[in-house]
Amino acid sequence: MIELHYFRHSRSHRVLWFLEELQVSYNLVIHDRDPETQLAPKSAKQIHPLGKFPIVIDNGLVLAESAVILEYLARSYGAPDWVYETSDSEYWSFQYWMHYAEASLMPPLIIRLVLSVLKGEQIPLMVRPISRRLADGIDRNFTKPQITTHFEFVDKHLASHSWFVGDHISIADVQMHFPLEAALAKNTIRPEQYPNVATYVSRIHERPAYLRALKKAGGYDFGPRDDT
Repeated sequence: MIELHYFRHSRSHRVLWFLEELQVSYNLVIHDRDPETQLAPKSAKQIHPLGKFPIVIDNGLVLAESAVILEYLARSYGAPDWVYETSDSEYWSFQYWMHYAEASLMPPLIIRLVLSVLKGEQIPLMVRPISRRLADGIDRNFTKPQITTHFEFVDKHLASHSWFVGDHISIADVQMHFPLEAALAKNTIRPEQYPNVATYVSRIHERPAYLRALKKAGGYDFGPRDDT
């Protein structure tokens, strides 16, 4: 049986949602964040050397990385509508969106998260003014322009596409939904700025499998909102 090692409030939700879409049997193992660091517990390295989630174990095979896990599950459990074959005209578009999510879209969002730490109350009082000026400078000159560029690009694509590839949902959508959902939830972007992104995320949230996954995970919290 498939075993999903799920890290609360993280990208792991992609895999849990897709397993619900597949309607296959699986064992869900939920891992909580380390109370001090808010990162994955050290025990995660007993499952995979990098100590990151999600992780899927199936027939002795241990898989990490969301894109690989999703494609493995789709191709192994008879879900041809969710993937594209190399002979399909949409194959390279499918591959593009599968990898764009983490390779291009997530990095500026992660940098924004790191910068928020530099401006937080956990920074020692004596150096806080310096760390905040540094964070504001990086955000103003790099992070915000990058986020704007990427979300304008995605919103324009969604203006003429109901799904990222072709005329039906695929695992490219499962992969792409997380950064879009996170950016809206944390107020990094606003619905009125990118209405097509907002409509797309709402469409995902209406799917019964997504709602079942949300219930099994005990809800989802993206953390403090970004109001800068």
